[in-house]
Amino acid sequence: MTAAQSSSSGLEVLLCSLQNVRDVESTLNILSVLDELLSAGTDRRIHYMITKGGSEALLTALVNNCCVFTPNYTVLLPLLHLLAKVGHRDRRIGVKAEDAGAVLLVLKLLKHNVHHARRAAACLWVIRVFSSSVCTAKLIGENQGLDIIYHLIPAYTTKHLQTIKAAINALAALLCTRANISSVVHKGYISGLLWLYKDWHTKDTQHVAVEVRYALLCCLHKATCSTAGRQALVSDGGLGLLYETTQSCLSNKSLECLVEPSVQLMRKCLPKTPLPLTSDQSVYTFPLPGRPPAAPDVGVATEENSEDSDFEEDKDTQEADVRDYDDDLETDVNKLRHRPEPDRSKNQLLQYGRLCPELTHDFQELNLASESEESSTASSDEEAVLLNKLTPESSRRNRMRRSASTDSSNSSKSQRESVKGLTPGTPPREAADLHSHSGLLSTSPSFRTMIREATGDASLNDRLDDEEDPGQGSPQFVMIDRLLERHGGCIPHHDPELYCAIAAKITSIPGFNILAFPDFWGHLPPPGNEIMAPRKPKIQRQKVFEDIRRFLNTDDIINKVVFDLEESNPQYHPESLNFFSKFECGNLRKAIQVRRHEYDLVMNADANCSQHTQWFYFEVSNMEANVPYRFNVINCEKCNSQFNYGMQPVLYSVKEALEGRPHWVRTGTEVCYFRNYFCPAQGRRRTTFYTLTFTVTFKHNEDVCYMAYHYPYTYSALKAHLKVLQKSLDPCKVFFRQQVLCSTLAGNSCPVVTITACPASRAWKDLHQMRNRPCVVLTGRVHPGESNASWVMKGTLEFLCSDDLVAQSLREAFIFKIIPMLNPDGVINGMNRCDLNSLDLNRQWCKPDPVLSPTIYHTKGFLYYLNSIGRTPLVYCDYHGHSRKKNVFLYGCSVKETLWQSGSAVDTVGLKEDPGYRTIPKTLDRIAPAFSFNSCNYLVEKSRSATARVVVWREIGVLRSYTMESTYNGCNQGIFTGLQVGTRELQDMGLKFCHSLLSVTSDMRAFYTRKLINHVNLDHNILDHKSHNCFEDDEPPCVEEIEYSPDCPSLKGDDLDSDVNSSMAKEEEEEEEYSTCDLTMKAIQASSDAHISVPNGQTVD
Repeated sequence: MTAAQSSSSGLEVLLCSLQNVRDVESTLNILSVLDELLSAGTDRRIHYMITKGGSEALLTALVNNCCVFTPNYTVLLPLLHLLAKVGHRDRRIGVKAEDAGAVLLVLKLLKHNVHHARRAAACLWVIRVFSSSVCTAKLIGENQGLDIIYHLIPAYTTKHLQTIKAAINALAALLCTRANISSVVHKGYISGLLWLYKDWHTKDTQHVAVEVRYALLCCLHKATCSTAGRQALVSDGGLGLLYETTQSCLSNKSLECLVEPSVQLMRKCLPKTPLPLTSDQSVYTFPLPGRPPAAPDVGVATEENSEDSDFEEDKDTQEADVRDYDDDLETDVNKLRHRPEPDRSKNQLLQYGRLCPELTHDFQELNLASESEESSTASSDEEAVLLNKLTPESSRRNRMRRSASTDSSNSSKSQRESVKGLTPGTPPREAADLHSHSGLLSTSPSFRTMIREATGDASLNDRLDDEEDPGQGSPQFVMIDRLLERHGGCIPHHDPELYCAIAAKITSIPGFNILAFPDFWGHLPPPGNEIMAPRKPKIQRQKVFEDIRRFLNTDDIINKVVFDLEESNPQYHPESLNFFSKFECGNLRKAIQVRRHEYDLVMNADANCSQHTQWFYFEVSNMEANVPYRFNVINCEKCNSQFNYGMQPVLYSVKEALEGRPHWVRTGTEVCYFRNYFCPAQGRRRTTFYTLTFTVTFKHNEDVCYMAYHYPYTYSALKAHLKVLQKSLDPCKVFFRQQVLCSTLAGNSCPVVTITACPASRAWKDLHQMRNRPCVVLTGRVHPGESNASWVMKGTLEFLCSDDLVAQSLREAFIFKIIPMLNPDGVINGMNRCDLNSLDLNRQWCKPDPVLSPTIYHTKGFLYYLNSIGRTPLVYCDYHGHSRKKNVFLYGCSVKETLWQSGSAVDTVGLKEDPGYRTIPKTLDRIAPAFSFNSCNYLVEKSRSATARVVVWREIGVLRSYTMESTYNGCNQGIFTGLQVGTRELQDMGLKFCHSLLSVTSDMRAFYTRKLINHVNLDHNILDHKSHNCFEDDEPPCVEEIEYSPDCPSLKGDDLDSDVNSSMAKEEEEEEEYSTCDLTMKAIQASSDAHISVPNGQTVD
């Protein structure tokens, strides 16, 4: 017999003997041996004993020793102690106890020993363990267990603290069922628990009973896991009591363990407050073709029913979060390897031939360089008038008027013709539904004052006030002319005048007639890097206290609406900040002045739906300098944010810009992001809101500032940027064509750009070489709120159009097809995630609807076309932004890595897969300091099967199909560690991605030539940087709890084992009578008269 078998047999013999032995000495010896065995080892010994029937043996011994005329507590006490320690680790202990008939026996023992502290404590520990089973807890509650235990909790005393604590913990354990919580609420026990907590808190001046006070808080946590429990706590003054007691604990470090559970309890019990909206639906609605008008929210639940399920939903969410990620991985090899049939016929693909102008262009400009401008203009699908350089002697106002009139007469027709046949079923625009910009900059009086000072025109304000129709010759346009004449354009690749002309043609749902000044004037990166904001210790707690004070003390609460997007004529408020968001990309639905310098901000949901509130961009004015203003964005939806890890919003000051500092800068102190107490206006279920709160101290009085979630980048900025780029190029060297992919639902054009090098000559050999270059397809901004993706794309476009040697090599090696903005309508209307169809366009790639998702439908069609003519893209990359992680990284696709990670039984040895999908990420890790190779993954998830990355890989057959994710925050590696990214770094990332393409050129030697190496900048600081482990969480848990949960935060050193071991270690003391007040004794006597049935016909004396 082996040693293991002998050991196993020895344990089984002990357990068998324990169940059958009857004499006291033998039983005590066995219990002593078992206790020593379990105490000397780790939990593994206890779990091993459980697998060998240890719990059943102890329960049988307990029943045997109870079913005697006079129970022997010399045996019962160590038996109960051991049962508590073992049962604490047995998930089925409650069920086993019921089967053995031990549950009500222990309850009977407790009732008979309420005067004996040590015996009562042992019974309470076992009841607590049994209550891990909901059915067992319910059984105990049905047999007066709640009453017996509740009345064991006395007013403040210094005696028998361990037993009192055990009673409170047992009561808390019983509150795992809705029935027991309902019983506690009905009997008024919550009021009693609050009174007990106040009594113990007030009288425990020496802090000897902190654990008892903590246990009372945990019990209240359990009791408030239902709507009735929370309402009872609030109605009994619980919030005020907890707030006062918590404030008194803040100054004593030894009481810190009481503060967090109190804060969590108050957060949980704050009454749910509907968002201050008339409807959860977006203010912006758009009539979709083939669908009835959007109906108001239906199927909503009442507030009470919604709250009843709050914590059940939390539990479900937590279980989903911890669910094995591998469950989402695709394990069907057929789906991973087999390419589906195209979703349309080859005849339908022929229309996309026009998007390959390089294949048919004759390049006459190579011989007629003097006619290059005419040739370039004739081949463009965009407005010719805006491409021509305006004559310096003509006034700015006349030039703008000429641009607008030419557009209405010429370019509209050419645009309509260029998209003819691409959008079957797309309805025409109606003037009644959609409007256009008119070119005004701001309605703020502060803005007018600054402009008067900047232009030196003292009479300008009066003329603006008298203006009724801001036409092209109006003072509004005079103002713009004066500004540009005095300050001039100072932003590379940005022309304010061109921006105005293009913005005048943009189609929006609400009919914007104001331009945001930062978009008009332009932005330069600030001169230095901006570090991540340090988080002030306990700052979230401070903000939560302020929110609780708002509920408890309304003396300083103003609650005045100072901006409402639904108002047609916003009012000026001289005594508060003024807000505005009715401009391109803007998002602010409502602003409410809560206190003098505090404002609640409500974001507008994506058009045609009631969700996806995260992006914000608005104007604020009428501020006082050097005064801290608190802003609370109260309807955020993501469960965590980089705002908890050093990220800040961005701010643009008009006054600073006019003084020569046109910068978007990171701003805000005391930044934190946490779950709040708001609920949907109409009671939608399963919706949790979070607050982003930050404090801004403005530099200037009466300034006009703009604040945003991230650096804004508008559709008009893209269109203007493309035109400036095209005008800057030599058509004899760079082939640049901007065309229209299709029209969006609202009628805006979706541009597609072709960039490559012109052939060396018109000789057949040179033309053949140019037309056979491999394609690289880049897309971006499918999610409107991911403005960082547009800045990366801007860097890519500028680099590919530059004279850099690497850029020249790339143009000579590839033909670039770039769709910079897949969701123009979403960007224009300030949406966060969706298109006007209320759908996430990056989940429509499998079967895109040609009417409702035209940009995705035609992008996929274009990719199919390239594949059908033998020009499958060598690389496809979709630019995105990531709100939950730092750094920049790629997602790719790999069959083998997906199968490996999922633990699939498929033998991957025989699977052949080109590892080239890792080439670009590895190159970027060497050359891009913001890039993290170890944050990349190449797994194909079921939940992302309809994304661009997966569909282009699976259906088009592009090996190197990527999503590039750029952080909103900053980096935690390399030379950018601890710094927030700015537009400079984002644009540089677009440049670096282009550099990485050299690694997949057909002639790899070009990548290693000394000439190019010097331009790629492979310096040692970048080469040596380390990326974090992709198998670790991107962020550690937030230093403060973002969520509030039904459970009390754990107390260090407070666990069942410690209490049991402490009791067992004590020497036998003389049993003292354990009494409480007369009312308690009467309740105990009343409960002792109650009949408790015992299974199996057993009786207990």
